[in-house]
Amino acid sequence: MTASRVIVVGAGNAALCAALAARERGSEVLVLERADQDRRGGNTAFTAGAMRVAYAGVDDLRRLMPDLTDEEVANTDFGSYTAEDFLDDLARVTEYRTDPDLAGILVEQSYPTLSWMKDKGVRFMPIYGRQAFKVDGKFKFWGGLTVEVNGGGPGLVDYLSKAAERDGIKIEYGARVVSLIHGDEGVTGVKVTQNGQTREEHADAVILASGGFQANTEWRTRYLGPSWDLAKVRGTMFNTGDGHRMALGIGASPTGNWSGCHAVGWERNAPEFGDLAVGDGFQKHSYPFGILVNAEGKRFVDEGADFRNYTYAKYGRRILEQPNQFAWQIFDQKTTNLLRDEYKIRQVTKVTAPTLEALAEKLEGVDPAGFLAEVAAYNAAVDTSVEFNPNIKDGRSTRGLAVNKTNWANTLDEGPFEAYQVTCGITFTFGGLRINTDAQVLDTDMNPIPGLYAAGELVGGIFYFNYPGGSGLTNGAVFGRIAGYHAADNALAS
Repeated sequence: MTASRVIVVGAGNAALCAALAARERGSEVLVLERADQDRRGGNTAFTAGAMRVAYAGVDDLRRLMPDLTDEEVANTDFGSYTAEDFLDDLARVTEYRTDPDLAGILVEQSYPTLSWMKDKGVRFMPIYGRQAFKVDGKFKFWGGLTVEVNGGGPGLVDYLSKAAERDGIKIEYGARVVSLIHGDEGVTGVKVTQNGQTREEHADAVILASGGFQANTEWRTRYLGPSWDLAKVRGTMFNTGDGHRMALGIGASPTGNWSGCHAVGWERNAPEFGDLAVGDGFQKHSYPFGILVNAEGKRFVDEGADFRNYTYAKYGRRILEQPNQFAWQIFDQKTTNLLRDEYKIRQVTKVTAPTLEALAEKLEGVDPAGFLAEVAAYNAAVDTSVEFNPNIKDGRSTRGLAVNKTNWANTLDEGPFEAYQVTCGITFTFGGLRINTDAQVLDTDMNPIPGLYAAGELVGGIFYFNYPGGSGLTNGAVFGRIAGYHAADNALAS
């Protein structure tokens, strides 16, 4: 019997997990990647490699991370992060709009999928540098995020690409899929442009894993709204919505938060698209330990509303809404030691000053008088009777302000002061294609389109308004694996 053939569009985390799963089921697999080999990997290559996973305790983590030493275990409180915790976080931050069936699969399959990835050669490690602070001689993880890929996003792309090579999966670079071959029998292949030539590639199933539309300026403005043309793109320049366009063009059902996206505080002077040499170093995520001010010198968000993991993906939008689309993050010496590594890169817009008055004159674009008045009001409102603790939501708050800070509120009074200028960096869009629990793409009559599957950023219905940090890569891996299995199995059965 001739082996079935599966085509995967894209070569990031979701795509390669789909390819590996389809190959595992016996299909011949062709991966078509729009980027050249040096820029492969989609948005995955620009991530830090964090993956949110449900686990019962340290024994589960040791199975995922066999390199974890006894000393590390003894000096660390890894806690637990149950499926219920994960599902509660996902529901809460999406304001209970997440599709319950897809969310349930994402959560329940998170640990089995990471275990499968480990068996494929992916190496995981604890996120000590970003998700744990040492208190009383012991590290404590917070925010439900414990696991990352060794080597970050680029490491994940390398691990999965090598696994694909070992399994005999063919990856073609510079191959842009421009349309689906579709008829009464469903999707039977793609048209692809490569080296100036257009050809047809036929297959029993096609899996779309080509990312969101965040790098398409016109679509950002059309769907996300005014000013989104001014946002920086954190990742690849190649995620322009090709998968969305092709599928919608044959009657696929759109779903999810098409006016929503994952967007963060991002270096003000970063380039238009992501820079692989810098990766996610342009992000600035230690804001819970300082304050953010806009051009008027005013605070505009509750920097301590929750752990960074649960607010950073929505605060980029808030920064974009400010005058001239920027903000400054302000810290004093009580918390500068807590700043993440990304604050130390060379490509950073930073000013320092010994006094607040001197700092006010250095904050480009900010009204100095407004800033000084805001900091004075903020300092007077801090409840210093509550002990500061960065590992928990400590309840150290302000009182009586128009925008109170709920946790980690410290007075800004110990110079020298540091300030970092940020704008909005868009990571990926939330609107996408409607799939069922087998990752089949549904048409507008809610019927599966034969031969068409989807995974990753271009799937809608899972994230709304916000997302729990690290769940994007897990989502791509979980549904990529499901898409690969079902694409291969259904092709073999037909």
